[in-house]
Amino acid sequence: MKHILIIEDDRDIAELERDYLQLNGYKAEIEQDGLEGMKKAVTGSYDVVVVDLMLPKKDGYEIIKEIRKTQEIPIIVVSAKNEDIDKIRGLDFGADDYLTKPFSPAELTARIKAHIKRYERLRGHMKAYEVLQYKGLEIDTASHKIFVNAKEVQLTTKEYELLLFLASNPNIVFSKERIFDTIWSDEYCGDTATVAVHIQKIRKKIERDPANPEYIETLWGAGYRFNPM
Repeated sequence: MKHILIIEDDRDIAELERDYLQLNGYKAEIEQDGLEGMKKAVTGSYDVVVVDLMLPKKDGYEIIKEIRKTQEIPIIVVSAKNEDIDKIRGLDFGADDYLTKPFSPAELTARIKAHIKRYERLRGHMKAYEVLQYKGLEIDTASHKIFVNAKEVQLTTKEYELLLFLASNPNIVFSKERIFDTIWSDEYCGDTATVAVHIQKIRKKIERDPANPEYIETLWGAGYRFNPM
């Protein structure tokens, strides 16, 4: 049984999420305090964390950032903040998905199911000990780790999946639509702008100069291409 941690200070919303998840076969646990929720998230064994942004003691951004220091599990934000800047910031801190309140508990459950399925498929399909090596960049698919100049960098599940997809197909140009369909297609109807957001995040972590990327090139009007250098 998959274990979901819900960090939400609105008791009614938290219980609605928990009850619906339990009806669909998940084990769900609620924590209303941001600080305690963060402690549980980084020390417990959860398959997904669902987190609000506005919480007492520790906000959702801090929680996401702390989780990402040690874990790659899917993180889904559920928040009343509906501005694009809030969504982009949530993704930039390491969230995999963003739902705006009010929302359907059925949609939340569907997204959780899709994220778990994709996360397990990604890990299950890795070839043992396969390592993709390019100049200064190493992708270890067995351990799900990324190294830049021998120094490990932390990527979220979506960032890793996107980088692996491009790096596994060097010198091939992929449109935003093709990338979106490949990485996000079975999860939700979204905006291809999320591709650009994730590309920008990856560049900040692996490129020597993100403004002049060497690995992930932009071909204006066409899409993106991984340069094996």
